[in-house]
Amino acid sequence: MSVSKSKENAAPGVLDALRATPRSVRYLLGGVLLNQLGAFVQTFLVLYLTHRGYGVDKAGFLLGAYGVGAVAGTVLGGELTSRLGSRNTIATAMGCSAVLVFLIPWLADPGDYPVLLGVVVVLGLMTQSYRPAASALLSDLMPDEFRVMGFSMLRIAMNIGAAAGPLLAAGLIQIDWNLLFWVDGSTALAYALLAAILLPRPAPAAGAQGPGAARETQRSAYGAMVRDHRFLLYLGSMLLSALVYAQFFAVLPVDLDEAGHPTSLYSGVLTLSSALLISFELAVTARISRWRASTAATVGTFVYCLGIAGYGLPGSVPALVLLTTAVSVGGLMISGPTLWAHPAKADEKVRGRYIAASQTVFGLGSAVGPALGMLMWTHYGDGVWATCAVLGTVAAALAFAGLRSSDGPRNAAEETDEAEPDPAEPDPAEKTVAAEGVGEAHVTAAAEEAPGETAIPSGR
Repeated sequence: MSVSKSKENAAPGVLDALRATPRSVRYLLGGVLLNQLGAFVQTFLVLYLTHRGYGVDKAGFLLGAYGVGAVAGTVLGGELTSRLGSRNTIATAMGCSAVLVFLIPWLADPGDYPVLLGVVVVLGLMTQSYRPAASALLSDLMPDEFRVMGFSMLRIAMNIGAAAGPLLAAGLIQIDWNLLFWVDGSTALAYALLAAILLPRPAPAAGAQGPGAARETQRSAYGAMVRDHRFLLYLGSMLLSALVYAQFFAVLPVDLDEAGHPTSLYSGVLTLSSALLISFELAVTARISRWRASTAATVGTFVYCLGIAGYGLPGSVPALVLLTTAVSVGGLMISGPTLWAHPAKADEKVRGRYIAASQTVFGLGSAVGPALGMLMWTHYGDGVWATCAVLGTVAAALAFAGLRSSDGPRNAAEETDEAEPDPAEPDPAEKTVAAEGVGEAHVTAAAEEAPGETAIPSGR
């Protein structure tokens, strides 16, 4: 009896999660991997344009314009997901991205700068629009008990693509620079076709809304989000975490070079972090899947930011730098899947918008973080790492407050759905409130669930 009970309470393992992963999720993850494998624009746009005769200043401005479009794209993606459904959003966003990427080699002459500027802004917008839809669909399709592990799989697919993509790009450049964009556009088009053919169609809407009703629903949904105080605390944690995360790519390489370390050390740091994430994140997620969401988010955020701050230790030697990297990546594996899965617990009607808000805030922090970090490093040197420790501590505290006793973001759909109650339905007072608020106590048996489980129905 005790053995049987212990098996029931045991955390689901990696093999359990893989067996429970629906075929549609496998298609989704395969599409994400394929798309990420060919995502060359952000990494190689500046190098390509300078190769085509652009000055560094104009090429850098174009990359910044792409970033602005990308930040706005997550907001657009959340709205499209709520209106069109996840499948249609992914197919549309990736199809448009493919066409725009194919245009870059034709518009890369310096004389076409104004047109290219418009293309890269819209490209950034469309390229990022698929992400809220992919996260929402993953949440819909994965069984509740494996939702966090599903987001871990999504992160691993993206990391594998990000790690292997530059190797593929190096080979393509040796043949022809333009191949970067032919391959990038082809992978985006393949993902669009995969989504249109293999991903599940959205369920028919219960009732059509006119334009006025749709706008009112949109305003109500965002209003409910603003009133969801715990979710705002969560967003604050995501913003500060992104600011710290950005220093791994902005300040760290410059700081290591200033300290006299060879460039190969930073390459080793990148390789180690990718290898650890790809190899161990799913296993770590399985281990902590029975932790409370607030515990995983708080511990992981604090450990990660503490590891980043460790780069400022005096007299850092290569072994210590690599050890610090392992510590920070360990924290990232503990908190990352939980934090990214959290908005997906929102009601299906507003889930896309909640996910988009989370990804937009993190993208904003990642966009402004490098400039702020380099400014601080220029004036205060290694003081930037102490600042990372402070920001990380605050981010961990906000994560704890935002996810404490949480079954998910507030059920904003209750505030946006003006339909009369169905007479066949039980009295609302007798029904379970699946997601009354981030961290708010439930008045039903949902409060008695095991840590890490959720009363919110499965839905992407």
